[in-house]
Amino acid sequence: MHVRKSLILFVFLLTVRAGFSQELKSVKITELEKIIAESKTPLIINMWATWCIPCIEELPYFQKEVRERNAGGDSVQLLLVSLDFKESFPAAITRFMDKRKVTAPVVWLDETNADYFCPKIDPKWSGAIPATLFINNKSGYRKFVEEQISPETLRKEIKAILEKR
Repeated sequence: MHVRKSLILFVFLLTVRAGFSQELKSVKITELEKIIAESKTPLIINMWATWCIPCIEELPYFQKEVRERNAGGDSVQLLLVSLDFKESFPAAITRFMDKRKVTAPVVWLDETNADYFCPKIDPKWSGAIPATLFINNKSGYRKFVEEQISPETLRKEIKAILEKR
């Protein structure tokens, strides 16, 4: 009987963990460029890392704002691009995502040469994070922000990306 209860508890814990976990995919900059180019809806790409305090501070309200806009009938995609070091992929990043209940899609950028990948996101990007790209291919709207974004600024940017349809 004790073994059965333990097995049931184990299966329950796996199910709960699976509810928060998502597969963490490794991408190259060329794949990220393709995602940007082929996006059919307004897209927010946030570059961050698990060791970056300003990045961690803005993640919850990025997720909240996008979730609320989409619940209200808008269609905005959020993609979180981890710039963590190779040794953090995938275990440390996945643990961070689970602990913080990150539900937005996350990819890990498998690149080490910032001089190569930064200009492909934006020519002015120095490599500092957090950094966020707002893009709407249908309207041609594109804005890059290389700093922590406040909740108020994020709401303003989401409104702008949606108005430019």
